[in-house]
Amino acid sequence: MANIFLIMLTAILLENFIFSKFYGICPFLGVSEKPATALGMGMAVTFVMTIASAATYAVYYLILEKFNLQYLKTIAFILVIAALVQFIEMFLRKFVPALYSALGIYLPLITTNCAVLGSALVNIQNGYNFIESVVFGFSAALGFTMAILIFAGVRERLAYANPPKAFEGFPLTLITAGLLAMAFSGFSGISFN
Repeated sequence: MANIFLIMLTAILLENFIFSKFYGICPFLGVSEKPATALGMGMAVTFVMTIASAATYAVYYLILEKFNLQYLKTIAFILVIAALVQFIEMFLRKFVPALYSALGIYLPLITTNCAVLGSALVNIQNGYNFIESVVFGFSAALGFTMAILIFAGVRERLAYANPPKAFEGFPLTLITAGLLAMAFSGFSGISFN
């Protein structure tokens, strides 16, 4: 149980996919203007990353490793993730059309979101068992969601700021993202050993 807790803390804070590894920056910057949209994206990524961690673990150990095809893991993982994203896209289009239209182009981009693929690859690289893989995928997605929500809250407040002309718009967004990443780098000195 302690190992599961350490995996969760590491994935959420110490090795946050957005602020430490810089995975998934496209939706982080693109869907973080409003907290509601950011939460919707975070929930979609959490679902995909959790299910993808379980599915890619099974694909790797039950198919690829069994037939000595480990070199196909990246392609196989992308196919699994693409299928999951298609399922979510159909579900949101039918049952939550407002969120579907708010996420726009960023929803299909979850397929190529390197945070989702990175989670699956890190699970294999670290040699996690099935439970650890699912916990890591879920925790990394929670870290992603936390990062995008924090950033959306800051961006919402920045809408009322009066920055110098040169910093208006995207430059101020990038500076803010950099400052948040620097703040999260403070967690990197923590050791759970």
